[in-house]
Amino acid sequence: MENMPKKVRSRKLNTKVDLTAMVSISFLLIIFFMITKELAKPTVMDFSLPEKNSCRGSIACINAGRIYTILLGDDDKIITYQGLLDNPLQNPKNVSYGKNGIRKELSNKKINIYNYTGDPNKGPIVIIKPSNKSNYGNLVDILDEMAITKIQTYVIDNDFTPEETKLLAAN
Repeated sequence: MENMPKKVRSRKLNTKVDLTAMVSISFLLIIFFMITKELAKPTVMDFSLPEKNSCRGSIACINAGRIYTILLGDDDKIITYQGLLDNPLQNPKNVSYGKNGIRKELSNKKINIYNYTGDPNKGPIVIIKPSNKSNYGNLVDILDEMAITKIQTYVIDNDFTPEETKLLAAN
């Protein structure tokens, strides 16, 4: 029995779990959820209302020199005028799409109206009126032009007056 090999006992290794990767992942997850929660918060949009005075809700409360109307017709037709149609400050005219057309016109009106009012907070008020015959792409193009020219006050209105309907049909 002396020559028999002795049983070699296996050494017990210390088992250590490396948690470095787990800590890194947990920090990344915490940062991810903090950012997504911050981005998911509702944002507030500025909403401008007319000043409180005796002529509530009337177009007469707004200085007609600030109003610029864009009528969208069929076949990429744009007709613009400044002021009110019964007494326009600028006679209605046909304008084309693009940087030399409506964009140039909007930029010029913006500068002229700022010079007219003398107040940087009282810029142009653009009324966009797409007709039933205009297409959706034309409306998107006009909204793009509003963003490009940085006109902040505009409204989309599909309520045509009889005079505006005649104007679109005539041109």
